[in-house]
Parts: sequence; structure tokens; C-alpha cells
Amino acid sequence: MRFWDEMPSWLRRTGIIVVGWALVLGGVAALVLPGPGLLLLLAGLIVLSQEYEWAERRLQPVRIKAFTTAAASVQTWPRVAITAFGGAVLVGLGVVWAVNPPIPEFWIFGPELPFGGLGTGLTLALSGVIVWALLVYSVRSFRGRSMDEIRRSAGKKPNPATRQQAR
Repeated sequence: MRFWDEMPSWLRRTGIIVVGWALVLGGVAALVLPGPGLLLLLAGLIVLSQEYEWAERRLQPVRIKAFTTAAASVQTWPRVAITAFGGAVLVGLGVVWAVNPPIPEFWIFGPELPFGGLGTGLTLALSGVIVWALLVYSVRSFRGRSMDEIRRSAGKKPNPATRQQAR
């Protein structure tokens, strides 16, 4: 028997709704801010689809878009290298922010980094590690596969126009 099977139904339902909406809102925010917006949105819809039929209906288009975007991001080695470098920059900034060294005073900044400290540093470093983990997943899952193959794995029928272009 699972933990959530023993849980009262109202508590389980409330937990699903809160977690699902938090992921959806985080995903929408990450669409315009740095972060894996489509993946968070997809995760939120997966959770909400346990309770709502409308979420289940919207799940497939978001899954297809997330998969095709992830696949496009790893189709060339320069894109992979830039993403890996971006993760390294985040980890490096996280170390600097965690150490919080004194900086020269400039305008309203200084003598300390804005929001400097261990919390900000760990968050930045964790973001870099998440970038690397998503990059490894995307390379393993999508690198070298055709878009039709990726759409098929996401549950969409291949596009006949791209099939004709490939011939």
C-alpha cells in the first residue's frame, strides 16, 4: 500500500492542486525568466491531470512542444557547448556569491554583493547543476533523432511535409 492511499482524500487532492499550480506558475514565470519553463509547465500539467480533465487535454500539446524544443536545443554541438558553459557560469557565480567577497563601491552597489550570501550562492550553483542535468537528459534522449521520431515519442503523428522534404 502506498503512502498517499492511506492519506485522506481531501488532503491528497489539496496537495495535488497546490503542487500542480505551483509548478504551472513556476513554469509560466520561467517562460520569460531564465529557467526550464516548458518542463515546469509540463510537470504541473501532469500533476493537475490527476484531478482535472482540462489539464489532461492540454497535456499533449505542451509535451510535444517541450520535447521538440529540448530536441532542437541539442541538435548542434555549439548549442550543447553554450548550454554547458551557461551552467558553468551559474555554478561559478554561485561560488562567488556564497563567498560574498568585498567589491568596489559602484553607484548603489558595494562594499558587498547584492543579495550575497550562502542562500543565493547555493541557489545559483543548484541552477547550474540543474542545467547540466537537463542537458545530459536532452542529449541522451534527443541528440541524433529526427523531429518526426521525437514527435512520435511525444504522441503526435509525424508531419507529412517534413517526411516529403527528407526524401
